[in-house]
Amino acid sequence: MNNKWLLPLLFAAMLAIAWFTSSTTLEIVATTTGLLSVWLTARQNIWAWPVGLVNVGCFFFMFLEVKLYADMMLQVVFFVLSIYGWIVWLTKREGAKVRPTRNLTKPLAIFLGVLAVAVTALWGYLLHAHTDASIPYADAFIATLSLIAQFLLSSKILQNWLVWIAVDVLSVGMYFYKELYALAFLYVIFLGIATSGYVSWKRDYDRAMKGGTTHG
Repeated sequence: MNNKWLLPLLFAAMLAIAWFTSSTTLEIVATTTGLLSVWLTARQNIWAWPVGLVNVGCFFFMFLEVKLYADMMLQVVFFVLSIYGWIVWLTKREGAKVRPTRNLTKPLAIFLGVLAVAVTALWGYLLHAHTDASIPYADAFIATLSLIAQFLLSSKILQNWLVWIAVDVLSVGMYFYKELYALAFLYVIFLGIATSGYVSWKRDYDRAMKGGTTHG
């Protein structure tokens, strides 16, 4: 299949799923802007960030309606990280359209791993004890991983895609459980795009390293 037809076909599939599942207008806008944002990100296109800001706003209100409070609060942080990412991608470009991809360092990986456990435990407890959140610990875990993935993405670090893959797999299960079928289907598509994004970014990173390009 020609790649130029893939995105329109995915949009058509999303709209069909949304119609069959009686999705709200807000859910349709959230899923379609989310799809476009991830698609552009995998292609290292700077327009991913403004589209992503629209997507964040839609998700904030959608998660509020279904009482997924960790995901709702996460959108505020995503908004900030999206602005940060927009700036980072436009700095140290070394003649390219966006900043070159960097590799995750071991100290940062260890720090983020410890942070994920601590934040999930605390966030999950607070949601369980003080809100009527539906699935507090699962919600908190996915939200925490999403936050880490977004930070890595905004920082133009290759391994963001590996974290996103984990988030996508877990999210498919959670949204299906919450009967957000269009959103669950979207995350199946996200999973495919994240996998493709990792392969593409890794290939470009390896090519740049062989060419002697530094990634600071």
